[in-house]
Amino acid sequence: PAAEDEDIHTAVERRLAELIGPAAWKLHTGRSRNDQVALDLRLWLLEAVGTIRGNLADVQSALLQLAQQFSEEIMPGYTHLQPAQPVLFAHWLMSFFWMFDRDQGRLLDCARRTAVSPLGSGALAGNPFPIDRLALARSLGMQEISQNSMDAVSDRDFAAEFLFSSAMLSLHLSRFAEDLILYASPGWHFLELPEAYTTGSSLMPQKRNPDALELVRGKSGRMVANLVGLLTVLKGLPSTYDKDLQEDKELVFSSADTLALVLPALADLVLGLRPDPEAMRAALDSSILATDLADYLVRKGLPFREAHHLAGECVKTAESLHTSLVDLPLEEYLKISDRFDRDVKTIFDFERSVSLRSTPGGTGPAAVKDQLALAVERLHSYGYQNI
Repeated sequence: PAAEDEDIHTAVERRLAELIGPAAWKLHTGRSRNDQVALDLRLWLLEAVGTIRGNLADVQSALLQLAQQFSEEIMPGYTHLQPAQPVLFAHWLMSFFWMFDRDQGRLLDCARRTAVSPLGSGALAGNPFPIDRLALARSLGMQEISQNSMDAVSDRDFAAEFLFSSAMLSLHLSRFAEDLILYASPGWHFLELPEAYTTGSSLMPQKRNPDALELVRGKSGRMVANLVGLLTVLKGLPSTYDKDLQEDKELVFSSADTLALVLPALADLVLGLRPDPEAMRAALDSSILATDLADYLVRKGLPFREAHHLAGECVKTAESLHTSLVDLPLEEYLKISDRFDRDVKTIFDFERSVSLRSTPGGTGPAAVKDQLALAVERLHSYGYQNI
């Protein structure tokens, strides 16, 4: 840029004049900075979204590879951070794959609405020269043109949509990071984080702090703030272009830059995870088969509500006797309901419990196998081949 350049547009004109002479000064004919800057941001964002989607697919691919490698390992599943039911480790991993798949869809939709050319709208009233706006749009890789010049120069819906999609993605990344932090902690130790993504304590030699994941979690706050920032700018603007709109770029660039930093690091981290199946197995307790106990009674003809109550009584009895459900004597079961029989002990099998839940979307091995196959197809549908 030169001192006399007012902005990027005058800088382009000046440089073009240096290259081709006075014909360069015709570049601005029928154009305004208002439609040009809107076009520039759309073109930049389309490229950024493509990069983000590719980086996100790398994270999904890493999850899929880990799930394929550890497709039969069983771990406790949790609700409210309380042990709930046994699930496959691969099922837990794939829960995040499908979150990220929704993010892929939002980003793809965002790109479709971003690929609308405002060029030819002028400052607000349109162009007095008979240009072919659609041909111009297609030469820029866009298939549509804006239909109202006043709307076109002020439209930043696509930027807000990108910031929402980015914020939603960052929330999913934050949730994933939180699970990894918990499962890598000494209280669980279901997996070990790659050393490159942890740091030691300056005081306590035994520490391996999950700093990288904490930063992933922390940066979600910035992403949400960027979205709220732009929405606040847009909420009271009068028609057509206003200088307030230049605030969009810092927020959009910030979110795109954050994802460009976070996603490749997270993909590499996932590929370096070291699951500990023995620790997962050791954390399994027969109490998380209480639902299976209720289901056992349902198969004996009881309504689920009644079966649920009786299974709860079995849990209370086991607790009062300081024993587990699997070790609770048969006579105690019979005191609670005559529907119980010797075969009640057969339900205390974690593999059996998991395998029964093979309806589509469930944690059963057959259902998870179908998930993995569908995930491969989904990655291919993105145009992703590294799987």
